[in-house]
Amino acid sequence: METNQPTPPSNEALNSSAHKAKSTLKKYISDTLRYVIPLGISVGMILWLFHKVDFHEVIDIIHKGCNFWWIGLMMLITTLSHMVRGTRWGLQLRAAGVKRMPIVCEWVTIWGAYALNLLFPQLGEGWRCVFVSRRQKAPLSTVIGTDIGDRSSDLAVILCLICLSLVVAHPFIMDFMMKYAVGRDVKDIAGEPLLWLGLGGIIAIAWYITHYLRTYKWVQTLDTNLSRIWDGFKVIFTMKHRWLYLLFTIGIWTCYFFETYVCFFAFDFTRDLIHDPHMALGFIPGLVVFVFGSVSMAIPSNGGLGPWNLAVMFGLSLFGISSTEGTAFSIVMWSCQAVMLIILGLFSLAYVTITSKKTKSAIPPQAA
Repeated sequence: METNQPTPPSNEALNSSAHKAKSTLKKYISDTLRYVIPLGISVGMILWLFHKVDFHEVIDIIHKGCNFWWIGLMMLITTLSHMVRGTRWGLQLRAAGVKRMPIVCEWVTIWGAYALNLLFPQLGEGWRCVFVSRRQKAPLSTVIGTDIGDRSSDLAVILCLICLSLVVAHPFIMDFMMKYAVGRDVKDIAGEPLLWLGLGGIIAIAWYITHYLRTYKWVQTLDTNLSRIWDGFKVIFTMKHRWLYLLFTIGIWTCYFFETYVCFFAFDFTRDLIHDPHMALGFIPGLVVFVFGSVSMAIPSNGGLGPWNLAVMFGLSLFGISSTEGTAFSIVMWSCQAVMLIILGLFSLAYVTITSKKTKSAIPPQAA
């Protein structure tokens, strides 16, 4: 008498199941690295920040000593900087062969992206690339390349600003290095030969990998990404209106600087720096604080929360501003910018929703 025996799974089915399980595990690990770690950095730094200062004193400084008219002007300048950035990216997209968008749409790509970055780092960058690719029917890789080129040009500006701040604020930085223990530690580390040998070794290893291990898949992926970065960046030098791109770049970073500088007028302790004859009307401390804050944005966090606040506090401390005062300054500036980004993000959501409906309604129905 025959009995129905269950058919054992084939090797292909087992391999497929194992592959799916492995892919799922990789996705969970990737999501953890992408979302949980930045959130942990933000929360950890904020908790450390409030552990070091008297929060009630910070609130008292904000309540009694902050002129919010200057903060409002800062928010307007921030909005303008995003508008210029959107216009500049539109110029770069057209140079890469992407059809022109309405100028308001170019602004929305930045407003929406920065609002989403408050939730998770780089989420906004991914959204704006996908949005433009679908809306303009352009290859996603091309759009991503221009976005990477956009950020690469910002990196070049930051490096120039770091060099400038080291020159104009050299006496204040050296005084901090000699006066405070943390400054002496930084100076000792910077003068450690092993640090520079280690950096040289990392560069040498990277060069060896990219030149002699090209047959490996992960090296090929890395090489593809680097090529994409270069393709997006070199458009800046080959585009027809590259001088206009340079003008927009200067405009963006001028706005960024004045966001910080204008906030100096909002508090008594930073306003004193403006009137100090040794501070060049406050432009020297403004530049240093601005550069420190810009560099801190390289640390993954939710909209810079945590790393940016500490960087701004550290920059202000070079000029004798206490931790409590620096905390009040950074909290007000970051919080008001975040509120402004949320409002602009909601406007962007409404704009995308309305325009997408109009686009769909404009498509004629296909004949049956």
